[in-house]
Amino acid sequence: MFNFYRVIGGVGVGLASAVCPIYIGEIAPAAIRGRLVSLNQFAIIFGMLIVYFVNWGIADGQTIEWINEIGWRRMFLSEALPAAVFILLMFLVPESPRYLALMQKDTEALSILTRVNGVEKAKQILEDIKTTVETSKVKLYSYGKAVLIIGILLSVFQQFVGINVALYYAPRIFESMGAAKDASMLQTIIMGLVNVVFTIVAILTVDKWGRKPLLIVGSIGMAIGMIAISTLAFLDIIGTTTLVFIIIYTASFMMSWGPICWVLISEIFPNKIRSQAVAIAVAAQWAANFFISSTYPPMMEFSNGGTYLFYGVMSILSALFVWKYVPETKGKTLEEMEEL
Repeated sequence: MFNFYRVIGGVGVGLASAVCPIYIGEIAPAAIRGRLVSLNQFAIIFGMLIVYFVNWGIADGQTIEWINEIGWRRMFLSEALPAAVFILLMFLVPESPRYLALMQKDTEALSILTRVNGVEKAKQILEDIKTTVETSKVKLYSYGKAVLIIGILLSVFQQFVGINVALYYAPRIFESMGAAKDASMLQTIIMGLVNVVFTIVAILTVDKWGRKPLLIVGSIGMAIGMIAISTLAFLDIIGTTTLVFIIIYTASFMMSWGPICWVLISEIFPNKIRSQAVAIAVAAQWAANFFISSTYPPMMEFSNGGTYLFYGVMSILSALFVWKYVPETKGKTLEEMEEL
């Protein structure tokens, strides 16, 4: 029964992770689209930070036996409140104007575009949308395979750099470095605070500096962090220095690949194939997430230093991939990007 309900929860998370960035990308003005899609990632990271505090509060002062029998149930139960608030708030959210245009509901689409962009700009945007969302069905590869491959590889690299290992296994990582259980939970909270701060950095800079520079700088920072951790592991050096490099690594991710990957996935695909293409990219991301998080324990059994070195190499490859293949999309409308 536990697995059954986890699958139901997973379906909900999968839908939200695919649909939220699509929706924000479709309704947001081009000038601030990157910032607004990044806010989705900020909400996820901020939620994780709150969860670190909630779990710490539930587990504080309790025995391992109590946590294994009762505590974990309270941790799962705490998820129900934000999920219920999410349901209620969804009734206040208007439909995507691009979806409405696709369904031939131009009046409703224009009304929402006007609320967001103003009267004159809304009319021009609707005209642009109408030229790219004909109701005729198109094949997934109508715009070539390159854009789909880029979307999938963005998703895969976001996971192969190892961030979810750092997020999922943070207390265990800190315990393996010699921290006690309570200290490892506290260090996890510190890491959560770093995540929030540097996601805000991405929100403030994505529409000024552009997507590519942030991704490349973030990849370099992650490579430095992971290669340093790998070196320390090979030298059997455990202590504050390792924590510092974990913070450098996570900060670099949160100011770049964390939010910016979602920004690009929400905007690079043409209107007529966006929903299908984003679904495939997000599915690839969850598959990569599963692969990386499930291979981490056996990799650590084999070699601590080798495991972190692998993530460092992936970070270097991600920088080269962005530099060579990912176009800059800052300031362009979704319709302009179709030509790009």
